[in-house]
Amino acid sequence: MAFSDHFYFLVSLVVALLLSSTHVSLAARHLLDTPAPAAPPPALALPTIPSLPKVTLPPLPSVPTLPTATLPPLPSMPLPTLPTQPTLPKLTLPPLPANPLPTLPTQPTLPTFTLPPLPNIPMPTIPTTIPSIPTIPAIIPTIPFLSPPPSN
Repeated sequence: MAFSDHFYFLVSLVVALLLSSTHVSLAARHLLDTPAPAAPPPALALPTIPSLPKVTLPPLPSVPTLPTATLPPLPSMPLPTLPTQPTLPKLTLPPLPANPLPTLPTQPTLPTFTLPPLPNIPMPTIPTTIPSIPTIPAIIPTIPFLSPPPSN
């Protein structure tokens, strides 16, 4: 993620440096020095498009009627008989042992804790009046090292 951010920053920096070359600045200066062009030439009139003749198409031919085909009846063949499924022997499962399930150990009881009451702290009061904003002086004080040196 950080690599792409640096990459795009470097590309934009290179483009800005290429566009700020002296040739571009001189070209802009020459464009500013050229006189403004006179009124633009009048727009050329477009020629009118001639109307095309109407073409009449010949009528479409009618669809010929096709003879109906008579198919011979399908032969009536009896369906083949499926072989009978063999019967599987019934499996008898041995009875489950009648052992009782093991008993689970009882869970120990946890002691109950009582929390002390919360202290009664009063809520802070919200001020209803807005304090006044100090005024900005209209006269800017002079700073000695920013003023020009005295003339001789």
